[in-house]
Amino acid sequence: MIVAVKTNNKKRLLIKVASAVAVIIMFIAYYFHMSNEFAMQQKEEQEQKLKAIEIDNKKAMQKKLERIIYREVETAVDLIGQRNIQDVKIISDRVLILTDVGTNLDALKVRYGSTALIKKDLKNIKIAIDLKYVVESKMNEIK
Repeated sequence: MIVAVKTNNKKRLLIKVASAVAVIIMFIAYYFHMSNEFAMQQKEEQEQKLKAIEIDNKKAMQKKLERIIYREVETAVDLIGQRNIQDVKIISDRVLILTDVGTNLDALKVRYGSTALIKKDLKNIKIAIDLKYVVESKMNEIK
């Protein structure tokens, strides 16, 4: 003999409605959760793109600075004359140029003025040119 337990229609309908409401609530909660996750993912991607652009800008700026410094050192060497140069070094924000004793520095004095510090020794002449001032003036010309 098979016994079937039947509940009345009101209880069965109430269970169906409650389960349908629970499923709908779960879908709504899942939708809001995934939309928040998607928004955060887009935000992170935008931040990464901005960081990449910032790094590229820094590299481009560094290359511009290197070109400016190289051109200034090249100009200073041309003003003095390559045959008279003993050594050229870049130390922190200055270019240190060692030249022979009998070198004519008038053109260098005219171009750099007080930003070029000159010290005469018995063996050589030491010239220190302030790159900070030169780079600032060139960057202002570029902008």
